[in-house]
Amino acid sequence: MCASIAMVTRLGCRQVPARQTAQSPRPTTTALPTSDSPSPTPRVRFAPSPTGQLHLGGLRTALFNFLFARHTGGQFIVRIEDTDRKRLVPGATEGLLEALRWAGLKYDEGPDIKNSSPYGPYIQSERTELYQKYAHELVDRDRAYRCFCSSERLDHLREIQARSGLAPAYDRRCSHLSRAAIDTQLSQGVPYTIRLRFPSPLTTPHLRAVPDLVYGPVPVNPHLTDDAVLLKSDGLPTYHLANVVDDHHMRITHVLRGEEWLSSTAKHMALYEALGWDAPQWVHLPLLLNADGSKLSKRSGDVHVDGLRQAGYLPEALVNYVALLGWSPPLVHAGESANVFSLAELVDAFALENINTSKPTIDYAKLDWLNKLHYRQIWANDAKRRVGFVDQVRHHVQQQYPTK
Repeated sequence: MCASIAMVTRLGCRQVPARQTAQSPRPTTTALPTSDSPSPTPRVRFAPSPTGQLHLGGLRTALFNFLFARHTGGQFIVRIEDTDRKRLVPGATEGLLEALRWAGLKYDEGPDIKNSSPYGPYIQSERTELYQKYAHELVDRDRAYRCFCSSERLDHLREIQARSGLAPAYDRRCSHLSRAAIDTQLSQGVPYTIRLRFPSPLTTPHLRAVPDLVYGPVPVNPHLTDDAVLLKSDGLPTYHLANVVDDHHMRITHVLRGEEWLSSTAKHMALYEALGWDAPQWVHLPLLLNADGSKLSKRSGDVHVDGLRQAGYLPEALVNYVALLGWSPPLVHAGESANVFSLAELVDAFALENINTSKPTIDYAKLDWLNKLHYRQIWANDAKRRVGFVDQVRHHVQQQYPTK
């Protein structure tokens, strides 16, 4: 059963200047706007990385966030997580936003909505100084530390662990450096990262399990937790730091994301605790599988929203189909229409307690069936869209069979 909404106080955010490296002088920031009252409504976010096109898994995450926000009278935010600069794809941000608009998932705050709220900017690369500020504050309070280990040493450490059948984890070599040793490294300009000093779940009761609203309490494996990097040597944050800082400052109350992030949630819980902030409620969604039971690949063109759009699938049909991947609707219909929903009907029916833990399998035959039903409904009831269908078919035929 869905727990009550976490009403926690969050800070607002302002525009931040260009990035500095981790070994640059500590950033100085003016006070951020604050809110002294809890968020009166749920606030959720979809936070894609602009490393490619929107795929079915991303659309499902965006849709569930949208449905929860609209069902509860809350707010749906889009945030672009672009701190992995090496994997950025030019034009991907615009493509992601266009795919959401095509699907009918209108967001309340986002990078292309000017002056939408005091919580922006909504692109992480424009918030770098904020992440640096908190990383250095954690070092000052001994909740994090500078790591001067070279990439060669870390690679060698991982090789040794792999040969021994151990999970890769940092050995905390730099966590015990003396003040004099740290000053020597800094004076020599040795590059460093900043790592979270992760407390042992064995001695920290609240870190022994992740309180997830779908999976229930998920035990934390102490052998799979280590001192995660928060700030890289180039001054850019990792996913863990940027994600937690942004969710706090944007007053996010519920985090709905894929099951693959469940193993990282203990790190995020520890980071919230280290920063003295209340954590949001966690809602992890089951992984999507191919028909053969393998994990759905983001690199397959078959699962990209734009490719399905070009193939002639309606947004209504695709949204309807994706909603049924890991969510069981209440039995309000009968017969053929039992699984046929408009977006408005999905908003009315959606509830977190109906999200499943079983991993759904992609079934294109069912998508085809839903697409046919939605075409039939629109053809019968919407004369304007009917004309549009004829134009679409004509355009598709001209593309497939161009005249010489």
